[in-house]
Amino acid sequence: METVAKTTTKWVLDPTHSELTFKVRHMMITNVKGEFKNFSVDIEGDDIFKSRISVLIDASSINTNSRQR
Repeated sequence: METVAKTTTKWVLDPTHSELTFKVRHMMITNVKGEFKNFSVDIEGDDIFKSRISVLIDASSINTNSRQR
């Protein structure tokens, strides 16, 4: 009996064409927007709803365009 190895598709997000942004409410007055400059995303699986998604974010790469923050 011969067994066939099933291959799994692996997707890697292209960082030059991707962005990771956020928006939070500040004191119920305004929204603060920001982004993370360094991150990576890997997706493994043939069905996106059953795939394994791995996200790695470099917290020190946060940028809110405010030096005080």
